[in-house]
Amino acid sequence: MKLRIFFFLLILSSQLTYAQHNNFGIGLMVGEPTGLSGKYWVSESNAFAAGIGGHFIGPNDGLSIHLDYLYHIDNTFQTNFRFPLYYGFGARIRTESNKFGLGFRGVGGILFYPDSVPIDIFIELVPVFKLLPKTNLEIDLSLGARYYFN
Repeated sequence: MKLRIFFFLLILSSQLTYAQHNNFGIGLMVGEPTGLSGKYWVSESNAFAAGIGGHFIGPNDGLSIHLDYLYHIDNTFQTNFRFPLYYGFGARIRTESNKFGLGFRGVGGILFYPDSVPIDIFIELVPVFKLLPKTNLEIDLSLGARYYFN
């Protein structure tokens, strides 16, 4: 019986350690925008990330939706934990004073993966080249965490 429990815990811990690279995660982000964040890994180093939330900085409040494709660089820092850097590109749709807004995102950030819990914690800085309703350059900054499902 003890041997079965040991093997069950061994298999469970190995699944939790690598959950970020095999599954879908969802969580919260705070900043610009503030709302829900999701991530789906398509390979060992690439993922789609999406978010939906509100934006509160500036004169116009509204809804913000984005979708990004990300590249991750593992082993950037020599530590006992995993802190991969990531970069990528994507698009953002945002409402501003009942107007439709569209922009292209350039994403850069860093992740933290705890060893024994299927979560990631991230911070990202995102320049956005806004095309609609008028051309402009904006900066989004978010801090968040996601839980990964098996």
